[in-house]
Amino acid sequence: MLPKGELTDILVTLRRVFYALGAFSFAINLLLLVPAIYMLQMYDRVLTSRNEGTLIFLTLLMVGLLALEAALEFVRSRVLVRTGAALDMQLDGRVFDAAFAHSMSGKEGNANQTLADLASLRQFLTGKGLLAFFDAPWTPIYLFVILLLSPWLGLFALLAAALLFVMAWFNERATGDLLGRANTLSAGAQHYASTSLRNAEVVDAMGMLGGLRQRWYARQNEFLAIQGEAAERTALIGGTTRFFRLVLQSGILGVGAYLVLQNQLTPGGMIAGSILLGRALAPVDLAIATWRNFVLARQAYARTNALLAAHPVQQSTVALPRPRGKVAVENLLLAAPGSREPILKGISFSVPAGALVGVVGASASGKSSLARALVGIWKPLSGAVRLDGADVVTWDRAQLGPWLGYLPQDVELFDGNIAENIARFGQIDSTQVVLAAQRAGVHEMILRLPDGYETQIGAGGTVLSGGQRQRIGLARALYGDPALIVLDEPNANLDEAGDLALQAALRMMKEEQRTVFVMTHRINVLETVDAVLILANGKIKAFGPREEIMKAAVQGVPRSLPAKKKPRSRRSPSIEGEAKPADKDNEEKGEGA
Repeated sequence: MLPKGELTDILVTLRRVFYALGAFSFAINLLLLVPAIYMLQMYDRVLTSRNEGTLIFLTLLMVGLLALEAALEFVRSRVLVRTGAALDMQLDGRVFDAAFAHSMSGKEGNANQTLADLASLRQFLTGKGLLAFFDAPWTPIYLFVILLLSPWLGLFALLAAALLFVMAWFNERATGDLLGRANTLSAGAQHYASTSLRNAEVVDAMGMLGGLRQRWYARQNEFLAIQGEAAERTALIGGTTRFFRLVLQSGILGVGAYLVLQNQLTPGGMIAGSILLGRALAPVDLAIATWRNFVLARQAYARTNALLAAHPVQQSTVALPRPRGKVAVENLLLAAPGSREPILKGISFSVPAGALVGVVGASASGKSSLARALVGIWKPLSGAVRLDGADVVTWDRAQLGPWLGYLPQDVELFDGNIAENIARFGQIDSTQVVLAAQRAGVHEMILRLPDGYETQIGAGGTVLSGGQRQRIGLARALYGDPALIVLDEPNANLDEAGDLALQAALRMMKEEQRTVFVMTHRINVLETVDAVLILANGKIKAFGPREEIMKAAVQGVPRSLPAKKKPRSRRSPSIEGEAKPADKDNEEKGEGA
């Protein structure tokens, strides 16, 4: 009985295919009785009658029926392959989205393993392992036919099948848990290796390869030890099973010969019984041989089902119009995904559409966390970030994405050309791509590259410098018609020319009435902004018009405006928020952002 879940529901939709496979298996196994019947007729009819015409007729009939069996076997294999492809078509996109959502959630587990799990399921469905389950119901039928030949021969065959079934059960008990642990450890070791060696240049430059290799080697050794133990048990049980199967298949000939000597069985019945016993035991033997694949497929099925259940399909929502850009942060309590330790501690403020806000603060004050919350990629523990009144977390990402521009602190570009990266890998609008590059002041730089906008940048944009990646990332953030743009340390890797281009881009965004948040350490960026928000220890220390905040800083006033000042002198009427004095000790300690 399959566990309930989305994957089970998808398999249920393919039930007609499995019914067809069952029908093919019925016909194939029925035709596999032909060799036994042919042998029976040869010994009991042809040899006794010495009729050559009967021999020729039975031989031609046997060849024709076995040719039909081969054709049905070919069709069944093709159906299995098509079934695997159909399962892929229904699951590939869904599993990819669920793996992406799992990565975003910060929960434990390797989301990439799910894509490998899907391959394991497909390989099992299209391989010999599944055929053992379709052929297994024929085992009692073959045993019944042997019983019709002779009760004693049938009893021997029944005991032989029972013995192999017990050994198959013992194989499951002895190796199932070990194979599961080995698979988990293998996935963990591969994930550790891929994440550790992602920054190969840093590893090489500082001689870290030996230490990383040693840690990976420890995990790999643990996996190899458990896998080796499972393999040894499987080999032992498999060898023992093969020994008993050969003994039993030969033994039935001995029993048959004794019954022939006692005139209780014909020679043809003896040979036919041996052939039928081989067919009866074949599914059990095949199941034991492919047991490891079955265990891996079963675990992959469980993990995939759990992943899909944890990240259900998002229901389609009413498409909202393009936002104007009004932002309201309401009592936002925010922690990193998978953590309950707050980074932003109940902050509230509002910004009108078209405002340009500079967010400053010491390292680990929460600037990057606020950037992630503003674009909805980190879900708050409580509170909300609203864009034109709608919660950015519940807003459909496919609908909201075109209205957002986001430049993270660590710029990630993707394997493809520059135009594809700027266009966010959607339908490329050449006019919009060039316009975004011009806004970001990177158009001339792109034209100087070997193939211009068609230049392939490689995985992660490795062929570009840090400053080039950051400026192309800025162009990507400005692509289309974003209403809200969040830039996290946009000038961290820029030279003087890049800094000037950023300033020009900010002024252009201001003229176009786009709402912009700039997280920065550099004071020169603040020359363009309308308001400044100062974060310290995850709380708002000061928030108000740029002139007032900068004046307070120049005059040496504590970096939060005095609480006794009237709200009018601390903030503009159009910009609302809270400004509380920060505890000095806590401010110096800082907190992970």
